[in-house]
Amino acid sequence: MKQSLKIGILGTRGIPNRYGGFEQCAEYLAKGLMQRGHEVWVYNSHNHEYQQSEWNGVHIIHCKDPEDKMGTAGQFLYDLNCINDARKRKYDVLLQLGYTSNSVWYWRWPKYCKNVVNMDGLEWKRTKYSSKVQWFLRHAEKWAAMHGDVLVADSIGIQQYLKEKYNKESHFIAYGSDVFDKPDNKILERYNVSAESYDMLLARMEPENNIEMIIKGHLQSGTEKPLLVVGKTENAFGTYLVNTYSKERGVRFMGGIYDTVAVNNLRYFSHLYFHGHSVGGTNPSLLEAMGSNALIAANDNVFNKAVLGDDAFYFANEEQVAGIISKVKSKTDFNSFTKNNTEKIRSQYNWESITDLYEQVLLNAVR
Repeated sequence: MKQSLKIGILGTRGIPNRYGGFEQCAEYLAKGLMQRGHEVWVYNSHNHEYQQSEWNGVHIIHCKDPEDKMGTAGQFLYDLNCINDARKRKYDVLLQLGYTSNSVWYWRWPKYCKNVVNMDGLEWKRTKYSSKVQWFLRHAEKWAAMHGDVLVADSIGIQQYLKEKYNKESHFIAYGSDVFDKPDNKILERYNVSAESYDMLLARMEPENNIEMIIKGHLQSGTEKPLLVVGKTENAFGTYLVNTYSKERGVRFMGGIYDTVAVNNLRYFSHLYFHGHSVGGTNPSLLEAMGSNALIAANDNVFNKAVLGDDAFYFANEEQVAGIISKVKSKTDFNSFTKNNTEKIRSQYNWESITDLYEQVLLNAVR
């Protein structure tokens, strides 16, 4: 008879997902673990638009979140409020998704239960952070690595890093995704493109996502196909990119697109999909592109290669970006790449399998 656990999940703004990767992870895991017979509580910001105390059988706990009034500092207080509440709940296991604003409170983590920490990516490497913030994030990573009872790494690269840096073992559990298999090219009309007539990238406008490298390589290639740059451009780096390249022929800044079906269709019908992310573990947007039949050209790093293997093109500079564009005349010439990546989502990165792996880690932690 399988043991039924009382599980708390914190470290996100809450469910249902209205924000990003860890929120989506929390949503799938909470529902899946509940369906497997466990009691699950998820911590939500009191500002979350979903204000009910239960969601699909998952208990919701709303905690005071002053981020809207205090900015980033409010995230630390929100996490402290969640941790203080968790100290009273008598969980069997507390799953913490990420560490950037909660590991500083490691001394407040409940001692009566096992603390399982998803170690996220190498946050201190992100160039958007000042040297002081990077210094803090290095310490936050160390606190989480050294005080977590059980560590989870979402990529082989992160798993190896934790072993080499802290001599700590971790469980490799990738991020999950779905296969997009209901394409509708009529959706392309609203973006004034047609099937395989454009290249695209989707990313937050941050230097470590190598967006400028991709744009420069695209321009250097001389291709007639436009490059759709999808992502909010309101920050400083986004503003710089728009000011520098928006007048260039073939570079189209699309802004943020939050219609998931539209984004998946754009990926599905793209000629080439560029993934420039160079920091972190298994990136959710990469898995989503794989599940959307995209032919992928990715930044040449251990994280991307661990996921894509031989089923992608890789670049490390703008000349290589231009070379890939020149090489790929037709997406159908590389059907094996797209089929293999779709199969990886079905077999390795589906949420059912990911939830099974998390359940086993949580059960073993308690045992």
